[in-house]
Amino acid sequence: MKRLFKFNFLIVPLLIASLFIPVASQKLNGNSTDKSSTSSALKLSLPLKDGSLRFAVIGDTGSGSRQQSQLGELMFQYRAVFPYEFVLMMGDNLYGGETPKDFEKKFSDPYKKILDSKVKFYATLGNHDLALQTNYANFNMNGKEYYRIKKGSVAFYSLNSNYMDPKQVKWLEDELAKDTSDWKVCFFHHPPYSSAKKHGSDDQLRAVVEPIFIKYGVNVVLTGHDHVYERIKPQKGIYYFVSGAGGKLRTGDIESSSPLTEKSYDRDLHFMLFEVAGDQMYFQAISRTGQTIDSGVIARARK
Repeated sequence: MKRLFKFNFLIVPLLIASLFIPVASQKLNGNSTDKSSTSSALKLSLPLKDGSLRFAVIGDTGSGSRQQSQLGELMFQYRAVFPYEFVLMMGDNLYGGETPKDFEKKFSDPYKKILDSKVKFYATLGNHDLALQTNYANFNMNGKEYYRIKKGSVAFYSLNSNYMDPKQVKWLEDELAKDTSDWKVCFFHHPPYSSAKKHGSDDQLRAVVEPIFIKYGVNVVLTGHDHVYERIKPQKGIYYFVSGAGGKLRTGDIESSSPLTEKSYDRDLHFMLFEVAGDQMYFQAISRTGQTIDSGVIARARK
């Protein structure tokens, strides 16, 4: 199937002033609500501020492998010390078959403990995903290939980057134009910027969405597709992340000399945690073995 990009739109640049401040990782202290020896060893770089919005991010998960289940177990353990409210999925939710058994093996089994804790997952479609996934209750897409959800001061936009056709683009512009949220986060599968060798930056997609993101003040973009972790240097005021190693890994795939990379990791699976408190968005990327591979905070400029 062919990806569609046939339309014209007005580009009005609006640079967003933002600031990256590194945050050092820290061991949990005795105030942790978790008493197990495993959880007491977990490291958290996030401040756990009162009233903050907390969520997790995973991408390219649907392998059904032992490693995916191990990462799912670690995510569950982290929820005891960082009670995230929901999980965003970056697509390629199921590789191969999509029978009821596949949904169990590649999703509901690896994340059973998290689902049993009443945590919602919000999915987007990857190039390996069939559109029928939009009707799967645990993906919370409600039959839509693209949609918006609002959580506290943050508006999240799930896009179908497989087919960025004029209808979807108009919907995105219309929604962003009237959105007064403090934070605007878009998440979808294909990365507009990536230093991975296998796929890399999707220039065609970037030409479509980046002018819209700039025009309407999108702060953060979350993607997958490349089976690595990468935090891109801010591009025109926007922070881009590639989080595509939740179930599959492409070891050594990051181009070490890439001028795009702020931080990268391609040696193990990973997931991410985010915390939004006022004008600050904290993040932490964690490997399958519990190593903090990146952490920091993005500061939103007041308008």
